[in-house]
Amino acid sequence: MSMKQYEFWFVVGSQFLYGPEVLDTVAARAAEMTDALNASGNLPCRLVYKVTAKTNKEISDVVRDANHDPACAGLVTWCHTFSPSKMWINGLAALQKPWCHFATQYNRDIPNDEIDMDFMNLNQAAHGDREHGFIGARLRAPRKVIAGFWRDEAVQKRLGSWMRAAVGAAFSKELKVMRFGDNMREVAVTEGDKVEVQAKLGWQVNTWPVGQLVETMDAVTDAEIDALMDEYRAQYDFATDDLDTVRYQAREEIAMKKMLDAEGCMAFSNTFQDLYGMRQLPGLASQHLMAQGYGYGGEGDWKVAAMTAVLKAMSEGQTGGTAFMEDYTYHLEPGNEYSLGAHMLEVCPSVAAARPRIEVHPLGIGDREPPARLVFEGHEGSAIVVSLIDMGGRLRLICQDIECVKPIMEMPNLPVARVMWRAMPDLATGVECWITAGGAHHTVLSYDVTAEQMRDWARMMDIEFVHITKDTTLEALEHDLFLSDLAWKLK
Repeated sequence: MSMKQYEFWFVVGSQFLYGPEVLDTVAARAAEMTDALNASGNLPCRLVYKVTAKTNKEISDVVRDANHDPACAGLVTWCHTFSPSKMWINGLAALQKPWCHFATQYNRDIPNDEIDMDFMNLNQAAHGDREHGFIGARLRAPRKVIAGFWRDEAVQKRLGSWMRAAVGAAFSKELKVMRFGDNMREVAVTEGDKVEVQAKLGWQVNTWPVGQLVETMDAVTDAEIDALMDEYRAQYDFATDDLDTVRYQAREEIAMKKMLDAEGCMAFSNTFQDLYGMRQLPGLASQHLMAQGYGYGGEGDWKVAAMTAVLKAMSEGQTGGTAFMEDYTYHLEPGNEYSLGAHMLEVCPSVAAARPRIEVHPLGIGDREPPARLVFEGHEGSAIVVSLIDMGGRLRLICQDIECVKPIMEMPNLPVARVMWRAMPDLATGVECWITAGGAHHTVLSYDVTAEQMRDWARMMDIEFVHITKDTTLEALEHDLFLSDLAWKLK
């Protein structure tokens, strides 16, 4: 499902104590707020007013319906009046979708001349939301709390941002990952418990033989390749005359896409150590598939492949870009330190600063023909890099804030896509924190998805979250990791 196909249900809390006139007013205001929020342009998905809930049954019924409606990506709740929290227990205990507690009120200001006891009885959000908040805390239910006036743009954008994280959770629960072969031999961090991951995140991770891919490649027609070559020409500059090599990449892409779509997979991994029957490691082929929203992981790294797909789903409609990435080398000039991110071939062109070029160069690894690939520089801007690792018994999501820059040198002999950035809080501290937390060399880099969204997503998926920021110190991080180890062992 695309972003616009999801919806979020607005459930407003009240009770019968106030009489039918007040309840009619609450319902009318809830509908008005829903329409205004949808018209604001700040929500990526539609908000649907469902009910002003006054009983245990009404709450339980709407939660049951939400749990079983694939279009519903989460609940947004608000208590206009006082809503006794015991009536929410059964519903919230059964809730299987993300929950946002929207702590707002209908009026922005206190009406000095009009405020009286009738006004106070009707406008009790400050009262009701605290009762509602208590039961969420008491049940230890994962939730997002957003406070502020519902017409404020900043508040609306925070709600929209949370919606994107919830769409990422819905997407994750249905995600299938196609592995072409196994992971690179003797590598630890690309391993992981696929059963635990499916139970926790919903990912269905399975292997398809490379031989089946080769058979599918052999069945690709020249007409299909011609059509894809036209797409390449429309989107990229050809900086090679070796069209046979480019056409071979097109053949690989068409075959992989056919297999992915036939199985309903939105992510894939491969490895240069398992290319039996193939002339080239897919480079341009993988890059162009990523540009269409598929997730990718090199060297058999199915976790980063899935995370790339999840972040692409969360950022649908945004233009900054999200890409599979790897920290390759550092620039350690004092006061001018940078990370250079790249990969052998497969960086998504969605992060390019200018129109990418198709080039053909030897790979120097994998014992195959020189493959075609897209070469470009990443654009400037604030971004994050994220890494999901298996800690044995639990998953940890590590997120680091970075500032991408125009590369400080041309690197004319480096024939791969590259992005250069300043790591937070600085390169040395950032590296020490990343390594201490166990972060992988493969990451997902995104200019669109924020650290707050990744924190929200981790909360929805019930996994550990580690955030390296401009204010992080190694001492504080080590302390947090120690406490986190204790807490997660008790869960």
